Amino acid sequence: MLRPALILCSAKKEKLIDTKRNESQTEVRRTDVRLCVMPRPQLIVCAGEDLFASFFLPEQQRRLSRLFRWSRDGSRTLTPGLRRKLTTEDALITTWDSPHFSDDLAQLAPKLRIIAHCGGEVKSRFGSSLFDDLTITAAPKPMARATAELGAALLVYSARNLDFYRDQMRQRSNRIYDDLHLHGSTESMVGREVAMIGFGRIGRALVDLLRGFDLQWLVYDPFVPRSLTRNYPVRLTNLDSLLRHAHLLVLTAALTDKTRGLLSRDRLARLPDGSVVINIARGGLIDLAALTNEVRSGRLRCALDVTDPLEPLPIGHSLRTLPGAIVTPHIAASNRRVRHDIADTVMNDLERFFKGHGVENRVTRAMLERMT
Repeated sequence: MLRPALILCSAKKEKLIDTKRNESQTEVRRTDVRLCVMPRPQLIVCAGEDLFASFFLPEQQRRLSRLFRWSRDGSRTLTPGLRRKLTTEDALITTWDSPHFSDDLAQLAPKLRIIAHCGGEVKSRFGSSLFDDLTITAAPKPMARATAELGAALLVYSARNLDFYRDQMRQRSNRIYDDLHLHGSTESMVGREVAMIGFGRIGRALVDLLRGFDLQWLVYDPFVPRSLTRNYPVRLTNLDSLLRHAHLLVLTAALTDKTRGLLSRDRLARLPDGSVVINIARGGLIDLAALTNEVRSGRLRCALDVTDPLEPLPIGHSLRTLPGAIVTPHIAASNRRVRHDIADTVMNDLERFFKGHGVENRVTRAMLERMT
């Protein structure tokens, strides 16, 4: 008689456990409902209509809508209207057309917690204290490979001196054929030594892209650990030694207080005759007037995607037409696909942040000294 009683008690206990389990599951579902109806964070995208559309495809805009209650403001200065909007925002997405936000942004936007920038350069866009008060992210990774791609194109183009041969083919003469037939050409890229100033993301991507050319790289970057030379065919050296051997010189360095004007008139004069200066970094690294004089004299050639302090380069500037000068209108990372990748990077960081996870591309105040 004891055994059936024990079975009955066990059955009652299981029924009680099932009841508590169902109540627990119901509470979990109620919690899920509460989480689902929590208001989405408010966000402003600081970009004009066309610039915004070049970054965010329709499906990316739909993702933005799933994550945020967002609006767009195309003001390029801190207008009264934008100031009013900032009072309720939790997050900002900025672009290169956004206003500069100074240290008082925390007072203007008391709820603001994060700024995600569509680009790599943030130092000049935000007051320095904001990097302590807020989470600020950038998106340099998608830009590095595209910038390196342009560097590779300009390097090969310049090494083979294609501009010279293109100009020769525009002459009403076929003498160039005879010269090449009798004497051959001297231009080559394979196996050359290439000098580079700066060895960050862009520099490393450039070396990777051109590995098939068996190049030897002479690099100046005082912040790069020597351990990197184990994975890259580079030799680190000082600036003076690099300049003396820089027949092909590529600039990929950040523009800081220490690097502004790095290639001064005196340093340009140390380059060997016939050298080519390729700049895919920042125009402020070079004394533009001094470089223009060197190219005008025929002693140096150049290939520039950036110019400073004259960008856009004035229509009448001699570098637009001088033999030996190639100038492009800051196209390195302008590809639409790169911009879409930047938008994904920005939204990934924003989503991680508001889910309580760490962002992947935060910029801290301590990093600013070495950044453009």
